[in-house]
Amino acid sequence: VYRTMMQLSGILFSLLGWVLSCLTTYLPQWKNLNLELNELEIWTMGLWQACVVQEEGGMQCKDFDSFLALPPELRISRILMFVSNGLGLLGLLLSGFGLDCLKIGESQQELKKRLLLLGGILFWISGITAIIPVSWVAHTTVQEFWDENIPDIVPRWDFGEALFLGWFAGFCLVLGGSLLNCTGSSTEVHLSSAHYTVAEMQDYCQHL
Repeated sequence: VYRTMMQLSGILFSLLGWVLSCLTTYLPQWKNLNLELNELEIWTMGLWQACVVQEEGGMQCKDFDSFLALPPELRISRILMFVSNGLGLLGLLLSGFGLDCLKIGESQQELKKRLLLLGGILFWISGITAIIPVSWVAHTTVQEFWDENIPDIVPRWDFGEALFLGWFAGFCLVLGGSLLNCTGSSTEVHLSSAHYTVAEMQDYCQHL
């Protein structure tokens, strides 16, 4: 029962992290800019477009014209977030087939264990590749904010909401992968009690 609960918790955390990492990839709020001259306008920048939020006219966005014209941190962040999303999806598929609750492959417990471990490792890599670009953009934003060569009257970019969402997504992916790896690397049951253990887990899963 404890093993099954850890598996389900790991999958749920990983699924939440994957969904949030996908949202982080496409949200335009990676950076915010509040103009003191016009407090009714807030500029935001993401990996794909820049937007201006007006109190009366809503939000208007414009896609970036060229990938090569972007700053290095945004170019690399696009690639890393795509890698994170792809690895997270692959991890969900593999670890899903490795769950004890799934009746497919009940007789192949060793294979299911390997799928669970591989899925957990993919979630780990996915979480790290989501944290790296978010942290990189945050680092460059801090550097630009405190750059003494820029006059004080020039507006500075600040952290956007998508950065915090990306950090939380990476944390959930790493946590979910850790839980799955813990259950996948736990001690194996004896062969004599294997059928009883599988039947007990199936019964518990049906109650859930």
